[in-house]
Amino acid sequence: MNASTAAPEHLIDSAYAARRLLVTLVLMTLGSSSMYVVAVVLPAVQAEFGVSRADASLPYTLMMLGFGLGGLFMGRWADRSGVHMPLLLGGFGTGIGFVAASLSSNVWWFALAHGLFLGLLGSSTTFAPLVADTSLWWQKRRGIAVAVCASGNYVAGALWPPLAQYGVETVGWRSTYVALGLFCGVGMALLSLLMRQRPPLLQTPVAGSAKALQSERPFGLSLGQAQFFLCVAGVACCVAMAMPQVHIVAYCTDLGYGAARGAEMLSLMLASGIASRLISGAICDRIGGLRTLALGSVLQGVALLLFLPFDGMVSLYIISALFGLFQGGIVPAYAIIVREYFPAKEAGSRVGAVIMATLVGMALGGWMSGKVFDLTGSYHAAFINGVLWNALNLSIALWLLWRVKRAAMQAA
Repeated sequence: MNASTAAPEHLIDSAYAARRLLVTLVLMTLGSSSMYVVAVVLPAVQAEFGVSRADASLPYTLMMLGFGLGGLFMGRWADRSGVHMPLLLGGFGTGIGFVAASLSSNVWWFALAHGLFLGLLGSSTTFAPLVADTSLWWQKRRGIAVAVCASGNYVAGALWPPLAQYGVETVGWRSTYVALGLFCGVGMALLSLLMRQRPPLLQTPVAGSAKALQSERPFGLSLGQAQFFLCVAGVACCVAMAMPQVHIVAYCTDLGYGAARGAEMLSLMLASGIASRLISGAICDRIGGLRTLALGSVLQGVALLLFLPFDGMVSLYIISALFGLFQGGIVPAYAIIVREYFPAKEAGSRVGAVIMATLVGMALGGWMSGKVFDLTGSYHAAFINGVLWNALNLSIALWLLWRVKRAAMQAA
């Protein structure tokens, strides 16, 4: 079905698209639960299994790798047949994953449950496929629509950590995982039934037009080269992003503030990210995805630097809020960049590839920060490591922006 033959209620920018966006937001919130809950239970899991901080970070690392790899395949599947069946599989994977993790007898089985079920088959179905799907339902307000969709990821970050922490303190992390599996898994499966309508295909640009040429040579590069640099940028920004998100609970525990304060800071960080994503979406609609990426990279670097001189409890609350406010729009900007510079028919697979790269960065950053802590006995060097990776992301964003500007000047 294309835009010209679609029923009026199923057209781009329609009321149906708005209702679908609301369902997408809830699906993203449910599907993203595992990546934030695992950070909350990290101290309890480390203590119960008697492992190092780096080994306790392994479940998060495997989950994010599975999340990223799964997103690549789920995006391709969604390009061919829509998001309904991937989402149904995601509900199954999320439910089974939480329950299987709760039954783990050691950290390795715990990590496998996160990597295979919660990552590869679970949360991977609710990020890249839904972001790409949303971009195909909106034209005039694509930036803000994608931002609303991606905000579900941070709604999950604001909602689940305090609930999970309460569960850990009252019934233990294992029972908390079972409850999460039932609620999120069943909820995703039911909501997937509302996502069976395929998006109307956007009109194909006329051969030789500026838009067609832009799709064939994004940033003046081949499609493969452009995808490669976006993926490297995605890895770099998310290695930096993972440091506070994955380790803020453990960091607060080490400073003597307690895991509960760390969970509150994580929740505050991600709640601020919701506002950041919405604001960044509006900015994307005005200045484009590439400039928004560069702006977010600069601000994220500033927030990371603030963690170095300040470690008081009040300071950490403030910096956590700033970090969320500064970096929340970075990942959605990649989806907008893909839709602006790449063929629309490949949106799912190409967004999936970039999201996979960002999740590889999150996985690497989560593990790397734990390893740096094990080697140095503090998180100071880990924050510096994050700043350096962020600088790499900013360099790529500025270089691609320079290439776009140069091509525009040459065309003029």
